Amino acid sequence: MVAPIIAHGEEGLGGEVQKDARMVGIQRIRLEGVLPPPVSHYCDAVRAGDLLYLSGIVAMDANGRVVGKGDAARQAEQIFEYIGRVLAHVGADFSRITSVLIHLTNMDDRARINPVRIRHCGEHRPASTLVQVSALVHPDLLVEITATAYLGA
Repeated sequence: MVAPIIAHGEEGLGGEVQKDARMVGIQRIRLEGVLPPPVSHYCDAVRAGDLLYLSGIVAMDANGRVVGKGDAARQAEQIFEYIGRVLAHVGADFSRITSVLIHLTNMDDRARINPVRIRHCGEHRPASTLVQVSALVHPDLLVEITATAYLGA
């Protein structure tokens, strides 16, 4: 299934996108039917030139249910699967990830999610920040990951 890339602007009456001339080169990506619906007003990723900024991704299914309740490794696996879908949509893979920001509700879960991260990123080690937060958008979520990728030559 190919999801549309939505450019910056407002949809007109006929469904066409009205582009703001100041925002040429910025694409807002929402992978409807490929990723779960957003829990707030945001898109899945924004491409600005050769950079791709992925919104914080959590392990929720299409019906808003948490995947891997109580299991940080399973949640991380689901998140990295979703990241892979966004990357594939723009013709990239995990080797293009330049940085990640990982939010954990329990720092002890670092040891549980690290093998998942290594499996997906392999030898391509992105710059990384790991933080513990008091809560995420749903009480059963343990992990949220934000990423940036370089899509240039």
